[in-house]
Amino acid sequence: MFELHPSKVATVKNDLLSGLTVALALVPEAVAFAFVAGVEPLVGLYAAFMVGLITACIGGRPGMISGATGALAVVMVALVADHGVQYLFATVVLMGLLQILAGLMRLGKFIRMVPHPVMLGFVNGLAIVIFLAQLSQFGTAGEPGWLEGTFMQGSIIDVAWLEGSQLYMLLGLVVLTMVIIHYLPRFTTAVPSSLAAIVVVSLLVMGLNLDTRVVGDVASIKGDLPSFAIPSVPLNWETLAIIFPYALILAAIGLIESLLTLRLVDEITNSRGRGNRECIGQGVANTVTGFFGGMGGCAMIGQSMINVNSGGRGRLSGITAALSLLVFILVGSNLIERIPLAALIGVMFIVVIGTFEWSSFRIIRKVPKSDAAVLVLVSAVTVATDLAVAVVVGVIVSALVFAWEHAKHINVQSREDHKGSTVYSVHGPLFFGSVTSFLEQFNPQQANNDVVIDFADSRVCDHSGLEAIDTLAERYLNADKQLHLVHLSEECRKLLKKAGNLVEVNVIEDPQYFVADDALG
Repeated sequence: MFELHPSKVATVKNDLLSGLTVALALVPEAVAFAFVAGVEPLVGLYAAFMVGLITACIGGRPGMISGATGALAVVMVALVADHGVQYLFATVVLMGLLQILAGLMRLGKFIRMVPHPVMLGFVNGLAIVIFLAQLSQFGTAGEPGWLEGTFMQGSIIDVAWLEGSQLYMLLGLVVLTMVIIHYLPRFTTAVPSSLAAIVVVSLLVMGLNLDTRVVGDVASIKGDLPSFAIPSVPLNWETLAIIFPYALILAAIGLIESLLTLRLVDEITNSRGRGNRECIGQGVANTVTGFFGGMGGCAMIGQSMINVNSGGRGRLSGITAALSLLVFILVGSNLIERIPLAALIGVMFIVVIGTFEWSSFRIIRKVPKSDAAVLVLVSAVTVATDLAVAVVVGVIVSALVFAWEHAKHINVQSREDHKGSTVYSVHGPLFFGSVTSFLEQFNPQQANNDVVIDFADSRVCDHSGLEAIDTLAERYLNADKQLHLVHLSEECRKLLKKAGNLVEVNVIEDPQYFVADDALG
């Protein structure tokens, strides 16, 4: 007999209520990012609905929210301005196909290469970006710079700020929202505190007829169901040449942001998502969205944090958020447009507080200086450019620091054995960063006629290491020395050219490792 456990009932309830909360927060951001990209508000809303629904159903991370994002919108501006919205839809379709291909090629696993300092910098930078975006909501609507400052990362310098009673009213409602979100869980968890805060503040504003900005002041969200249409662009190589660079950049940014959000939600929920499945889910969502007049999207960290913090853990939360958004578009626009922006600002401020890794201030003096520098660098680049660029910069800098540090670990010790041979024992990894130091530690003129180089305590990591061994072998051959290279792997022996028969392989003792040339074979 079917039994519905109480825990299952509570999970369904949490997913439904948290999904509704997220849908309310999705509306102004979807409209905002549509303006950033230079398209109609419904193009952003349709993207939030379709991308959110499809990724919630087939993506690799239950509980994660996807939709139209600013990181993608800023890339779309030039394309829409130069070629029109139809080229944007075609680009979104191609973007989705590239993301599906990335998932099928199992490229999602490479997110593991993102070091922890980069993750901390990414999260802190994101919190700062969200904070700056909300700050510009305190600008005067209709003044130059207000709309751009509201939705572009960090572009709030030209905003004409509110003054007097309007400013105090907005601040008071924001603080009230934050107080409700913070203290309500101490009394009850029956309703997500974010949803309760939005409802209470909205009723207060409507009941007292308070003069404050509402969602409807940004744009109307009323519309019909999205309809299928093939993008109206010429199907030729010229079109492909136009849209492919944009599609490639958008696909990369979308996957980086989505996979990092997946990792963040994994850590918060103490569970594990599936990166490659998420790549495919994002790809399918964007491909479909392009055919239905949406601007495409990816995972949204702010909304994902709202969902997780409100108790949303399953796929039902994302599905609820997407379907609720559709209901708002079709029949609930008049009601949703009356929600005060102050309530949504308060929700996002709570997200900022919960997202920022305050512990980074405590540990920054305890971790290596290079890690601390990477953390600060990624945070700064995130604010100055976008999340994807910041992560790429952070990974590159971390890799260079790693290479620099390990280049110092190569060490060669020499001795003379009982046969009168000069024996060199190599210790440490041999790779592109250490080959110069490695070669400097050998002098063929000072060695005996019989030379043995032992690699038992060394690891040949890449092709540069192999070339260094070949160069060393050539030096000793030119000096008429008898050279023996021992304890190199079978793979190294096959790839060495100049050393040839000088390599002596001991099947029992030789280390079993692979150089980069064979790692993907």
